[in-house]
Amino acid sequence: MFDSGFGGLTVARATIDLLPGEDLVYLGDTGRYPYGSKPLDDVREHAIEIANHLVDKFDIKVLVVACNTATAAALKDLRADLSIDVLGVIKPGVRAVVERTDSKRIGVIGTVGTVSSGAYESALAALDDHIEIVTCACPGLVEFVERGETTGERIQILVERLLAPIVEADVDVLLLGCTHYPYLARAISDAVGPEVILVSSADETAFELARLLESKGLGTPDENTAGSARFISSGDIASFTRVGSRLLGPELVDAEHWRPKYAP
Repeated sequence: MFDSGFGGLTVARATIDLLPGEDLVYLGDTGRYPYGSKPLDDVREHAIEIANHLVDKFDIKVLVVACNTATAAALKDLRADLSIDVLGVIKPGVRAVVERTDSKRIGVIGTVGTVSSGAYESALAALDDHIEIVTCACPGLVEFVERGETTGERIQILVERLLAPIVEADVDVLLLGCTHYPYLARAISDAVGPEVILVSSADETAFELARLLESKGLGTPDENTAGSARFISSGDIASFTRVGSRLLGPELVDAEHWRPKYAP
């Protein structure tokens, strides 16, 4: 599993809770974050490099692209290039909002890269072209989470300003189209109102992973034995461990460093 930084830890948390017997390797590319403001070609290059590293070094059975921007940029290439199953975070989230909307008007918030890619519109059109989608880029939110700042007046003011188009559109379901955003769920809910259902792509991806493992017969036979969790960062290890442990929980006690070939 990999992400540009800490956001994918929401997917890791959901996976550990749902599939406690599985071994997890998580790589946070904190040395090159954020992905959301980078050209998609650069993100694709980063994603391919990380995927090859995880496959070659850890002999993984499934790769989870726990980053919306990387999913939009590289999922198709990764599935074509790798011999294992590759799961992204966009389609699981879209399926969930389609099931939960009554008004047929949904909102999606994400990074500039994710929103500009049109990936959510494409995924939604493939499922139900009668649903109206309102997308909204939210620059700056990822940086708050990467600093470990998830509450406070500054965040609330920024969230309310960024989500004004979502409120105006009167959606009934809002998809958090960036795996960093569940850490800001309280501020987001306060901004859009309690009547709007928030859907986390992180949780939905964990459910999709469980279904995939079961359908392919790849699940761990003994679910009573706790799996291992290993964490890697391309950035400062002390910072990654400090912030990451606060966001994820007790499983993240230390991390290893990985030096990417394609550094900034």
